[in-house]
Amino acid sequence: MKIGIDISQIVYDTGVSNYTKSLVSALIAVDKSNQYVLFGGSFRQRGVLRDFTNKFQNNKSVSTRLTLISPRVADILWNRIHKIPIDVFIGKTDVFHASDWTQPPTRAAKITTIHDLVPLKFPESLPKEIIAAHLNRFKWVKKECDLIIAVSKSTKKDIVELLEIPPDKIKVIYEASHEHIDPNTQVRPEIIKKIFKTYNIKKPFFLSVATLEPRKNLLRVLEAMVKLPKSVQLVLVGKFGWGTNEIIQKIKKLGLSDRIVLTGYIPAQELSVLYKNAIALVYVSLYEGFGLSVLTALTAGLPVIISDVSSLPEIGGDAAFYVNPQNVDDIRQKMEKMLNLTSKARREIITRGLVQAKKFSWEKTARQTLEVYREVKE
Repeated sequence: MKIGIDISQIVYDTGVSNYTKSLVSALIAVDKSNQYVLFGGSFRQRGVLRDFTNKFQNNKSVSTRLTLISPRVADILWNRIHKIPIDVFIGKTDVFHASDWTQPPTRAAKITTIHDLVPLKFPESLPKEIIAAHLNRFKWVKKECDLIIAVSKSTKKDIVELLEIPPDKIKVIYEASHEHIDPNTQVRPEIIKKIFKTYNIKKPFFLSVATLEPRKNLLRVLEAMVKLPKSVQLVLVGKFGWGTNEIIQKIKKLGLSDRIVLTGYIPAQELSVLYKNAIALVYVSLYEGFGLSVLTALTAGLPVIISDVSSLPEIGGDAAFYVNPQNVDDIRQKMEKMLNLTSKARREIITRGLVQAKKFSWEKTARQTLEVYREVKE
């Protein structure tokens, strides 16, 4: 087969970006019989696309087609006008795997991945232009896609209910962690000290890794922090999204300015140190299609406090502390419980987390995705 994949979204350094990079890399590693055409479009960040595709420049089974088509132009071209086939840019393929942003027409068998249905379930958390783009895309996905990959059973359920797509057209294929943080690898004390000094972090601290947006439910986590010991910090790692100003105002209102650390985006090596030194990951989102930060924490040997809604129980299994994300007292109680764990109880939780994390791998994801490609060509 000749398989086309839209990699345009890797430029954004989001969960979807990491999914695309990890999936493509794993597919090319495990698949020795098919040809791949990687399509990418960006006006300002073509260098990011080029850096990624250069990794495969000596692989004869991989070719690339990079264009200056920006996300805004791609939305107009393929979600709205929907006339010019992607084949014009990448040639004839047997299967085309579209991105999370556009659904171009093509004569190939059509696959796409749906990560979540935030535009329909939480429209207030997204800019109007992003909602419009996804709604247009969903229309073409429903009309034209041969098979759809959902990254969790929860997402599949949402697709069936909200997009009214038959369940037999949807395949659940879990993601995996894009960062492997070995819990047994020791970090030199001077490196830890330097990172802590850079961001003004002090132990003990809880960790959150998420874009600062309303859906991540960070305002309730801040309220829970008020009644925890004053020696405890909360470190918020993630891009400054459309909920940042409200979070900053809430921190001031609650008198937490000296206990909350806003790092913004930080490099993976520094983040791995935080995963290894935190009390727990607090990820009590109101809705998740998957929840990569949770899986990364489990892989790193970090206990997790997560919501009991949407996809998160699928990821956490029996290795997580679950909370009602709407209940501040429940969040606080679980954080207190994590603070007061005995060493033995903490080791047991970490062990369960490591066992749970091994259920997910990019090799497994790639092989299952390859089966979907084969299925649509039968």
